[in-house]
Amino acid sequence: MTITAQMVKDLRDMTGAGMMDAKKALTEAGGDMEAAVDWLRTKGLAKAAKKADRVAAEGLVGVLVAGGRGVAVEVNSETDFVAKNADFQALVRGVTAAALGAGDIEALKAATMDGKTVAEALTGAIVTIGENMTLRRMAGVSGDAVAAYVHNAAADGMGKIGVLVAVRGADQGIGKQIAMHVAAAAPLALSEADLDPVVVERERAVQTQKALEENAASAKPKPEAVIHNNIIPGRMRKFFEEVTLLNQKFVMNPDITVAQAAKEAGVEIAGFVRMAVGEGIEKEKEDFAAEVAKTLGH
Repeated sequence: MTITAQMVKDLRDMTGAGMMDAKKALTEAGGDMEAAVDWLRTKGLAKAAKKADRVAAEGLVGVLVAGGRGVAVEVNSETDFVAKNADFQALVRGVTAAALGAGDIEALKAATMDGKTVAEALTGAIVTIGENMTLRRMAGVSGDAVAAYVHNAAADGMGKIGVLVAVRGADQGIGKQIAMHVAAAAPLALSEADLDPVVVERERAVQTQKALEENAASAKPKPEAVIHNNIIPGRMRKFFEEVTLLNQKFVMNPDITVAQAAKEAGVEIAGFVRMAVGEGIEKEKEDFAAEVAKTLGH
């Protein structure tokens, strides 16, 4: 596969690696971006790159809480300009309210708002505003109490990042603080048990390869049993502390974990949602030469 300058630039932007290292990583990985990131990490040349770094979509995330239930929805638009449009914001507000009574995205599209289905309202907004829009996803949490937080708010209850945190017990304000923590720290899951097994195994593979290469280059290599029984488990524990909400250091008080902060406040975290506009949507790019050729019709 041909490694283009754009691919090298994208990998450098994602990882902070040098140009030649990025090119070599892509060559070794046959052009596979994620495999190239892993290759750089095994060489100690990059940190884990988050998919959110490759976001291309615009739009808004809306959040709404009623009693012990909270919902978050993402409505995408083509440009950020439309996200600031009052009609678009009214659409997002209506869709979010309809989501409180919907169990999934298909039920939400069929739900009614202002005398029409959400799907019909979306189609009408496309005609009125003149830009393509999509209702991409929804998520919800339930508990004795649910706290919501919106980061980079465009209007009340909607913005670029929406967070919901559900707790068991009487919430005296800790829920909002944890929601703000989630917005900043972007945990992948509530606990180790909730992590995607594919993500865990990928991280274990990276840490194993990295530890073995470091050991092979060491002047005093350790027995492989030490690598597998001590070093790799230690690195995985650190990984779990970084990516699971309960084990992360609480941004409001880094001396304790989020789980400890919740316990001290007399609550238990039942679940959370963190939804960022365009998360996981990858930008489609061509190298400059191909773009020019396409424009000229070649």
